[in-house]
Amino acid sequence: MNAPLRRARIDLDAYRSNLDLVREWMDPVEVMAIMKADAYGHGLEPIALAAVDAGVRWIGVLTVPAALRLRAIGVGEDVRLFTWQHDPALDFRDAIDSAVDLGVSNAAELQRVVDAVDQRPARVHLGVDTGLHRDGATAETWPDLVALAVDAQRAGRIEVVAAYTHLAESSDDDDSAAVALFDAAVEQAEDLGLDIPMEHVAASLAGLERKEFRKDMVRMGANLFGMPGADGVSAADLGLEPVMTLTASVAKTKRVPVDTGVSYDYTYRTTSETTLALVPVGYADGVPRRAQGRVEVSIGGRRYPIAGRVAMDQFLVDVGDDDVRVGDLVVLFGTGEHGEMTVLEFGAAVDSIGEEVTCRIGARVPREYVGHEVEGRVGSWLRGDHHHRDHHRGDHQARGTHA
Repeated sequence: MNAPLRRARIDLDAYRSNLDLVREWMDPVEVMAIMKADAYGHGLEPIALAAVDAGVRWIGVLTVPAALRLRAIGVGEDVRLFTWQHDPALDFRDAIDSAVDLGVSNAAELQRVVDAVDQRPARVHLGVDTGLHRDGATAETWPDLVALAVDAQRAGRIEVVAAYTHLAESSDDDDSAAVALFDAAVEQAEDLGLDIPMEHVAASLAGLERKEFRKDMVRMGANLFGMPGADGVSAADLGLEPVMTLTASVAKTKRVPVDTGVSYDYTYRTTSETTLALVPVGYADGVPRRAQGRVEVSIGGRRYPIAGRVAMDQFLVDVGDDDVRVGDLVVLFGTGEHGEMTVLEFGAAVDSIGEEVTCRIGARVPREYVGHEVEGRVGSWLRGDHHHRDHHRGDHQARGTHA
């Protein structure tokens, strides 16, 4: 078997299955599918098209340029695209003209939006800072933001779509206090003459664990990629399916004697005559240096720990006397069905979380999309000439799937 040098396999059927399950859990509340950071490293366009085909009508993408990428590939205005982190120099005109929803956190930012309005009113979500301190207006600045929003809406310059916040998820008490602050801010806005048609406060973890926080819409990200955020809870525990499987191939093998120093600094030495297998994935591809001795990769259904320092482009595993050959498949993480690490296990092994692991998988790792046999939107996009991804279409055709 000759496996690709390195590859991230993205199972769109698993994504859709997770989406269906989460929407069932949240029913009747709306679900916004969060796809920031290039859909958590899975590839924005294919994930978004799969979600739209599944009936999703709210997508969160962090920035206006990401939203415009989706409009450019045919995601229509029936799908609401929510953005909330804006370049201070951004001209909002393209976003407004493309019906991109804009999260705003202060009066100065809202004024920039109002000044950019031309043909149609801007769709605006007003952010409330309830303790995370990343985004949103504070209790002191909220009245000024609301007052400007009232004037701009009366003038037909904006449409206030929603108020929102993000919870710190530090503790149940902290989150309850944060939601109480949010509720008070909404009440204050209404007292100042602003109608708030929609509220959204909960993301993946709070959306699952605190039903009373779901409000009108829940923003779901990690759960949709099979990476639940609750401590000690696996994807399988919830019925979710991991979407990304990271694999490589054995590039070289060599037999070495006992007490051979391995990789930089000789932080690992062999304890007997053994075979070393070279795996062509390194920290440039998202495997951190601290993975040495912590992460176990799977070759032929058996786990082997990373031996020695992880280098920029490669690492070694000590396979002993096992019959491991050049071209053999190496699974760094996957579904766990065949004994390999899951992305949550991989993250825990390096003192991190699954989301950080998938977001760090570098651009030189080709994404291969499998599953999702639809009437052409995902498949036709992947068949196009899109330079920012390297797609292996031949394998999809051999499998009989739409990539």
